[in-house]
Amino acid sequence: MAPRLRCAAARGLGSAVNPSRIPSRSAVLLLPSAPVPVAATRQYATAAAASKMSSFRLPADYVPDQAPTARPSDTRKSQLLRTYTSLLRSTPLILIFQHSNLTAVEWAAVRRELKLALGNVEATDSADVASKAQLQIIRTRIFDVALKIVEFHDPSKVKPTTVSALNGDRVKVVYNHDLSKAAHKAVQKATKSGEPLPEDSAYSQLAPLLVGPMAIFTLPAVSPQHLAAALRILSPTPKTFPAPSKKKSPGYWDPIAQAGFQKLMLVGGRIEDKVFDLDGVKWVGGIENGLEGLRAQLVYMLQSAGLGLTSALDGAGKSLWLTLESRRSILEEEQNPKKEEEGEKKEESS
Repeated sequence: MAPRLRCAAARGLGSAVNPSRIPSRSAVLLLPSAPVPVAATRQYATAAAASKMSSFRLPADYVPDQAPTARPSDTRKSQLLRTYTSLLRSTPLILIFQHSNLTAVEWAAVRRELKLALGNVEATDSADVASKAQLQIIRTRIFDVALKIVEFHDPSKVKPTTVSALNGDRVKVVYNHDLSKAAHKAVQKATKSGEPLPEDSAYSQLAPLLVGPMAIFTLPAVSPQHLAAALRILSPTPKTFPAPSKKKSPGYWDPIAQAGFQKLMLVGGRIEDKVFDLDGVKWVGGIENGLEGLRAQLVYMLQSAGLGLTSALDGAGKSLWLTLESRRSILEEEQNPKKEEEGEKKEESS
């Protein structure tokens, strides 16, 4: 039980709480010597302020930049759709994974080991590629719509529409963004026409893979070295892309990290606007010495082809020259048989 206050203390406390009970002399002593600041008066909207706001006017030839959209532009889904379409147009290498609802701790462990593996890659511009690599969860349905827009919507083919400016003039404006009605109509026309999509279409190849929870791994450049490092972490195979050893990377074998890796499954990839299956992705990652090695192989093939063509042309020219020389010598012998007989007689007499 809390101790009770004495009566004198209670009276002092009551006088402190209730200032009306403080004697006038004590109240004078308690008053501060400095003047008490007065609370600022509230400012309300007046006619003068309204007149200032009314003086602000838009130019007469102003055209609203908020284009008519098929979807609400201020919702989170619309912003995600624009993010996915921009990512698909600007990212040359995308790996697609299915995941089994990893926890936040497991995602953190997976990203940690992936960042360490990419940072250890020795290649040109390795720091830039490693720093911009991302592993993120996507909304499957919205990503599916973004694939359709990137595949079937061509902004250059959208015709301009005529809109009215504030001064009443008719101005032609092109609304060809990803949320426009033109993009919506292009997607609807391509997917709901009743005809099957072409087999070489990227969307028709990726659509069967977009089922369930999905995640993507993106690289800002096609780097086989970084792709191989990512495959050793996210989708290791014993011979081609073995997982790191416990001595070299002990964090990879952490139980939390292993639980996260077991919930990830690589289903395909999109590299340079072309769709690759699991074997194709591993083929790109298995290119020796990366793009530099591939360029060296291409240069060697071109040089060897040029040398072969040069030698073939030289051989044909040499054989033709020998044939003509032999024919010329035969013709000279047939035309001048007497000179040969005289030469033979001189040899016999000598």
